Amino acid sequence: MPSCHKLRPGGTYSGPQGLDYFEGIAKETAGSSAICMHLLEIPPGARAKAHKHADHETAIYVLEGSAVMYWGERLENRMETAAGDMVYIPADMPHLPVNESDAPARAVIARTDPNERESVVLLPELESLAPR
Repeated sequence: MPSCHKLRPGGTYSGPQGLDYFEGIAKETAGSSAICMHLLEIPPGARAKAHKHADHETAIYVLEGSAVMYWGERLENRMETAAGDMVYIPADMPHLPVNESDAPARAVIARTDPNERESVVLLPELESLAPR
């Protein structure tokens, strides 16, 4: 029978998109079947690799700092985010977050994939479309 779990983020893991995540709620840690939730810190000047989550949606709440997300089929859209913003990314949407500031950006990320090391499709052909 499923039970309730309380976790305190401790360890980190490196995601295939090039960023480190704090372990959180996932199938592996809490037995979840349809959601995962992690903490992410993007250091100043850091950026992810261009990617998409082919089969699941993502919701982000920016806790601290600011970041920019390039998104769209050719990363043609630019979205600036700051503490207090919520961001929705539909399944199969190419995107690439960048911290262009001189302070860390921290966020809570929830996905509809329960696996801690979620399914990610890297899009190296889009890498050069987002400013460095």
